[in-house]
Amino acid sequence: MSPGTRKVAVVGVALSDCGRVDTATPYTLHAQAARRALADSGLDKGVIDGLASAGLGTLAPLEVGEYLGLRPTWVDSTGVGGSTWEVMTAHAADAIAAGHANAVLLVYGSTARADLKAGRRRANLSFGTRGPTQFEVPYGHTLVAKYAMAARRHMHQYGTTLEQFADVAVQTRANAAHNPLAMYRDPITVDDVLGGPMIADPFTALHCCIRSDGGCAVLLAAEEYVADTAKPPVWVLGAGTAVSHTTMSEWADFTVSPAAVSGRLAFERAGVTPQDIEVAELYDAFTYMTLVTLEDLGFCAKGEGGAFVAGGRLLTGGELPVNTDGGGLSACHPGMRGLFLLVEAVRQLRGEAEAGRQVRKDDGRLPRLAVASGTGGWFCSSGTVVLGRD
Repeated sequence: MSPGTRKVAVVGVALSDCGRVDTATPYTLHAQAARRALADSGLDKGVIDGLASAGLGTLAPLEVGEYLGLRPTWVDSTGVGGSTWEVMTAHAADAIAAGHANAVLLVYGSTARADLKAGRRRANLSFGTRGPTQFEVPYGHTLVAKYAMAARRHMHQYGTTLEQFADVAVQTRANAAHNPLAMYRDPITVDDVLGGPMIADPFTALHCCIRSDGGCAVLLAAEEYVADTAKPPVWVLGAGTAVSHTTMSEWADFTVSPAAVSGRLAFERAGVTPQDIEVAELYDAFTYMTLVTLEDLGFCAKGEGGAFVAGGRLLTGGELPVNTDGGGLSACHPGMRGLFLLVEAVRQLRGEAEAGRQVRKDDGRLPRLAVASGTGGWFCSSGTVVLGRD
């Protein structure tokens, strides 16, 4: 088998302890997730020759690799926010296909909630005051405010309503109700969302992701390792990445995210269309993200996202199940959540989710195709990965 022709599979996935984790360090969560993903794969630690890590340590992924006892010959520390992990998956899949690595571990862990509770960090996320952002920082333009502005533009341009955004949160919470690991499982209504405390107009608290602790890991491997794995493989069929802007003044259209590019590339490379997808795991730091990403991935036309999400379409039993674990709005959001999207997509394709959360076709079949699409910054970057099972 010549380099460049190898298929790439997800052979192991796992979560660390998630939710409220007051006594662990981020390194502990990295190690928990890595050990569990390796156990899930059934492979030996010695097969891992690649490591992808971001967000921890001065020299990530060197420090994480040392903590895990790994000496990789291929590394990636790309940092593009929440989409980091989909971008890293694209890099790792290319490296494995080319023969530059055989098995790559992607691993993440964060104690964002516990750090805030203990006073080790502030509530507001700052991207610094140097470079292009220096021209926005003096005006107090926070990350949530940037998304709020974009949401208002979508409402003005297409007539999207606050009730439609709120419905995204309601359906995501309904999915979380079937996930025993989700932080928030109690049902909510559109009125609950609209009546909550204002965070950044038009977003009330329930339009925004929760803050949690947690980590997860994904192990990718070349096809020749699949015969020795504990579970059936989930194949990486195609991936695409794209970046857009840093400053709001350079964002050409507030209603279009870079997922419009990364999604098109991923679907083309996988040889599928959005209509073929049976499960979608999308970054949802805010309800607006879900709606616009659905548009940009091609599940509906631009401006039709509000109507598209209606009628329970996003529920696990709906026409297009989205964020089946409860997403960042209800399940967990410890920071760069993109890796969690891949874990949930794989579990759905394997049929490992709990009753009520597991997606099945009308005839009882498991889904065969899923997409995970991560977003970084304020729609600054996007990575989209199409996954499929035999």
